[in-house]
Amino acid sequence: MVTIRSRDLVVRLGRHVAISSVSTLLEPGQLVGIIGPNGAGKSTLIRALLGLVRPESGDVWIDDSAIGGLSRKDIARRVAYLPQGQTLHWPLLVERLVALGRMPHLGPLSRLSEQDEAIVDAALSRADVLHLKGRIATELSGGERARVLLARALAVGAPALIADEPLAALDPGHQIDVMDLLKAEARAGSLVVTVLHDLGMAARYCDRLLLMDKGRLVADGKPMEVLTEQSLAEVYGISACIEVDGDWPLILPTGRIKN
Repeated sequence: MVTIRSRDLVVRLGRHVAISSVSTLLEPGQLVGIIGPNGAGKSTLIRALLGLVRPESGDVWIDDSAIGGLSRKDIARRVAYLPQGQTLHWPLLVERLVALGRMPHLGPLSRLSEQDEAIVDAALSRADVLHLKGRIATELSGGERARVLLARALAVGAPALIADEPLAALDPGHQIDVMDLLKAEARAGSLVVTVLHDLGMAARYCDRLLLMDKGRLVADGKPMEVLTEQSLAEVYGISACIEVDGDWPLILPTGRIKN
């Protein structure tokens, strides 16, 4: 199991302070959603937690190891990463693309073992794209590509998964399938962190939400503690109807708040 921790994390992109003094502890067995408006710093935060951007100050640890002391392969074995908006440049077969997820476990010039192939097939099945084996990845629809790339992340077999906007380009049915899958991964003991824009999905599925605004972490807690009429007004500038229907929280944005 993997724990990720940050302390007083500050990231500057050019002149812009993208992350401002963020401290957080992300633990196994949780589905953690990172939410906030465009430009809030959500993607920059997860990239900093993965060591993909260098902080101006502050610290990040994966378990007890400072991230600066870990190799890219060490990090990749511990935390699988699904970036947003990936473009496919090479006409790979779907199964070969997903097999790239096994790279952190292979040595130079190594070939996939039977166990690796079984892990790839299992990842394809879990992402509901096993039927796409034999297809060229660049010829798939946007939604199909998104699920194949999720399968590649699952194929890593890491004890933690960070997914940046995994619901983009998916129809409502497959959005539910992906959130069910992420929830199941967390229930099985993995740490799962995902950036989301759909507040309804965030409220329904996540165990915990981090609400970002202008690079700051402004709220951290259970969904119904974070998603209040006041926080939505202050951070998103919207009014919303918030109700609980049985076990499902319902959030309906109703309008822009004009200053």
